Amino acid sequence: VIALIVLIIDSKFFSTFAYPIYGFFLVVVVAVTFLGVEVKGQRNWIRFGGFQMQPSELAKFATSLAIAKFLSGLNVDIRKWKDKWKILAIMVVPMLIIAVQGDAGSAIVFVVFSLVLFREGLESYFSIIGASVLVLSVLALVVPKIWILWIVFFVIAAFLSYLNFKNRNLVYLILGIALVSSVYVTGVEFIFSKMKPHQKDRINVLLGKEVEKGKDWNIRQSIIAIGSGGFMGKGYLNGTQTKLKFVPEQSTDFIFSSIGEEFGFMGSVIIIGLFMALLSRIIYLSERQRSKFSRVYGYCVAC
Repeated sequence: VIALIVLIIDSKFFSTFAYPIYGFFLVVVVAVTFLGVEVKGQRNWIRFGGFQMQPSELAKFATSLAIAKFLSGLNVDIRKWKDKWKILAIMVVPMLIIAVQGDAGSAIVFVVFSLVLFREGLESYFSIIGASVLVLSVLALVVPKIWILWIVFFVIAAFLSYLNFKNRNLVYLILGIALVSSVYVTGVEFIFSKMKPHQKDRINVLLGKEVEKGKDWNIRQSIIAIGSGGFMGKGYLNGTQTKLKFVPEQSTDFIFSSIGEEFGFMGSVIIIGLFMALLSRIIYLSERQRSKFSRVYGYCVAC
């Protein structure tokens, strides 16, 4: 029904009402905090009879519309700082609202919209900054004592400053980067310490760190299920780990373990290949669009 409605509506409707749609879903995402139902400790669901959904999922598409609307506007140049701040606000506002609600997984998805900006002319050095932030974040969570990173940063800075001591501006830049990096990793450690226990456990499991017994049950059972599938799998509905309920949330968070166990390596490759084909098709169609709005929105969906 939704697909038919989307097909019937003229495409100009979405470009014309992109901002109102975006604003409407911002209100809905905020309202769900007070009016939504609680599912597994998080009040970010809306229930209609026997059907329930997260408004944050639709907020992703609403944000895509707003990004496309802004970038396709006249006199908008993503290389100008005033336009950078505006597009950043469009991306970050829903992200922060969702993060405050405790749904870090959905909030992180909004970061990928930054990839669209590179297609539209964002300077490449931002990708270097982004990669550096990611590396520093991981280091802050993996290294046991944060002061070890402080020492490493300033030893490296001192060495590079010695090699370039004649260039005073470069030396100041190197020392500044070391200082900012030290402050950032300290901030990451502080934020991590304030997270909820289940969020800490997820991150620690992802990084391969030791957690309390049972905290990594889901991921361990998923790995066992996927590994037991072998090359060709156990066959449709013949998975033991999944069908005997050793793996929780098989139809949502851990659905890939069902595919891996029942259809094996070959089935997993086919599924991933289908997703890659879908993404490639979306990008191909986006590039063929005559309007900038349609192209940007297509890239947002792909991302």
